[in-house]
Amino acid sequence: MEILNTDAARRRILFVCHGNICRSPMAEFVMKELLRRAGRDDIEVESAALHTDEIGNDIHRGTRAKLREMGIPFTPRAAWLLTAAKAHEYDLLIGMDDYNIADLKRIVFPEDRPKIRKLLSFAGQERPIADPWYTGDFDATYDDIFAGCTAFLAALSRWREVATVRTS
Repeated sequence: MEILNTDAARRRILFVCHGNICRSPMAEFVMKELLRRAGRDDIEVESAALHTDEIGNDIHRGTRAKLREMGIPFTPRAAWLLTAAKAHEYDLLIGMDDYNIADLKRIVFPEDRPKIRKLLSFAGQERPIADPWYTGDFDATYDDIFAGCTAFLAALSRWREVATVRTS
């Protein structure tokens, strides 16, 4: 199955996690930076929460510190709650762990379930990305997110090559 099977000129990717203050915004800004470095402007990236705990809050200080340490630019933002209608607007919905995947399947319209992926699955792994809210280990979380985003970018590049060949 192609990772993006729409014909739109611009694709929309949404990263999600429990509260949208640690893992999903980290993935959002890592992916935006990787896309910028790759010269890709055809992918829009955002992140959202699956639960209401942190709605309106900015990125966790540990995530901000790790992004700064790694030279990944980010902007202030407010966590927001994903709805089925909003999920329908995205081409791909990427969670961090099995709980996120279960929540996504519960929230989205049935026709949008094929859009759901776990981030590390792009790197050939099915394990979860640990939540640093609980572990305090933003380094390990960053390493997993970077691995997943890097593999996802490679998958996007392969998909783009296939799409170009099909339209030629």
